[in-house]
Amino acid sequence: MEYSEVCREGAAGRAAPGKTVAFCTLGCKVNQYETDAMEELFTAAGYVVKSFKEKADIYVVNTCTVTNIADRKSRQMLHRARKMNPEAVIAAVGCYAQAASAQLEADPDIDLIIGNNKKSAIVALVEGKLKDRVEVIDINHTSEYEPLHVSHVCEHTRAYIKIQDGCNQFCSYCIIPYTRGRVRSRKPEDIVSEVQRLVSGGYKEIVLTGIHISSYGLDFEKAEYNQSGGGDQLIALIETLGSIPGLLRIRLGSLEPRIITESFVRRLCRIPAVCPHFHLSLQSGCDATLARMNRKYTAAQYAQCCQLLRMYFDHPAITTDVIVGFPGETDAQFEECAAFLEQIGFAEMHVFKYSKRAGTRAAAMKDQVDESVKNERSARLLALNKSLKAAFIRQWSEKKVEVLLEEPVIIHGQTYMTGHTKEYIRVAVPGSHLAGNMVISGKLSLNFNEDCVICERID
Repeated sequence: MEYSEVCREGAAGRAAPGKTVAFCTLGCKVNQYETDAMEELFTAAGYVVKSFKEKADIYVVNTCTVTNIADRKSRQMLHRARKMNPEAVIAAVGCYAQAASAQLEADPDIDLIIGNNKKSAIVALVEGKLKDRVEVIDINHTSEYEPLHVSHVCEHTRAYIKIQDGCNQFCSYCIIPYTRGRVRSRKPEDIVSEVQRLVSGGYKEIVLTGIHISSYGLDFEKAEYNQSGGGDQLIALIETLGSIPGLLRIRLGSLEPRIITESFVRRLCRIPAVCPHFHLSLQSGCDATLARMNRKYTAAQYAQCCQLLRMYFDHPAITTDVIVGFPGETDAQFEECAAFLEQIGFAEMHVFKYSKRAGTRAAAMKDQVDESVKNERSARLLALNKSLKAAFIRQWSEKKVEVLLEEPVIIHGQTYMTGHTKEYIRVAVPGSHLAGNMVISGKLSLNFNEDCVICERID
C-alpha cells in the first residue's frame, strides 16, 4: 500500500464565523477519496475550506495506522492543528482513530474521535461535539457500506472512486482488517452514477480503489475468496464503467494476485479504457516468508499471474509492494526474495520495512529482525527498484504513447506539461498550446531522471 500525506489547499471565499474547515489526509487512496467526500459534506453545510496551513475553525485529520510511522505522523498533524488555532475543533478521523480511540481520548488537544463507517455523519458530529466526544463503532461486526459520494476531487484530471471497504484476508502483519472491518461493497449502480457525474464534469480517468478491491461483490453473494480466485463482480463492474462515453481511462488499485486468472485477464484486455498498469501486491518472493505472512499464494503462482498479464497486454507496468525484515526472514530468504524481484522485472516497487503492529499475529512471532538489518535490506531493494524502473522505461523509448496532461513544471528554465501514460510513466512534454486534461500522443526519449521522462509530442 502506497502511503502519502496530502494537506488540502483552501478555497476562495468568505466564511461566516465558525464556518471554516481544513483537512489533512494521511495514508492510502481510500482515505483521499473519503476526505474528498467529507469536504463536500462541509461545503454543502455552508463551510469554506481553508488550507491546512491556515487558521481554521475546524481541523479534520484523516489518520492512518498502517505502520508505526503512520501513527506518529497522525499524532503530529493533530497537534500541529491545535498549535495553529488553540480554539479550533480538532477531529481525528479514520483508521488510527479507530485503532487508538482510548489513547486519543486521553489527549486534551483532540476534541473528537471519529472511527470508520462514521465519516458520513461528520458535520453533525462536529456541530454537536459537546454531547459525545468519541464516535467509534465495533467495525468488525458491521455489514453496512458507508454511503459517501464525490462530485469533484482535489486532482483535476484523475478521480479516485471507492468501490468497497474492509478486508477478510488477515495477513499476519496487517492491522487494517481490525480498523476497517469485513468486506463491504458499494452498489454498482451507485458507482456508475458517480463516475458518470465525474466524467460529465470533465474527468477523463478514474482509479478504482478500496481496501481489498479484488473482494468486490463477494458480500453480495455471501461468498468466500479462495484459491480458485474470484473477480466476477469486479470485472462486470469494470466492463460497465468501460461503456461510459467520455471515460478514457480506468486504472485499477491494488489487486490480489489470485484474481489474475486467464478468464479475468481476457475480459479485462477487451476493455479499451483499462490502463495496462497493474499493482499486484507481493510482499515477499520467498515461499517460507509468504506462508508466515498468511499470504495465500506461492512465488511461482505469482509469477504465473505476471506471465498472464504480459501475454494479453503489451509491456504492461506491473508494480508491487515488498516488506523487508519480516519476523524470521533469514539472509537466505531475503536473497531468495531479491532474486525473485529481479526475475519478475517490476516497473516499480514500494519497499517497506516491517513495522510491528500490536494485536497482529506477526507482532508475537519469534525472531524479530534487527532494525539495522531491515535498513540494509531496504537499501538493497531500493537500489534494485531504481534499476528495474529504468529498464522498464527503456522498453518504451521511441514508442508511441498516449499521455493525459496534468500540470506545468519548469525544467532547466523551460516550461513543460507533465502527465502520465496509460502505463503510469510520468512524462514531461515541451511545447506551447498545451493544457491540463488534454490527451496527446507522444514518443518517449531516453532522457529521463527519477521524476519524469521527456516526451516529444507527435500528434
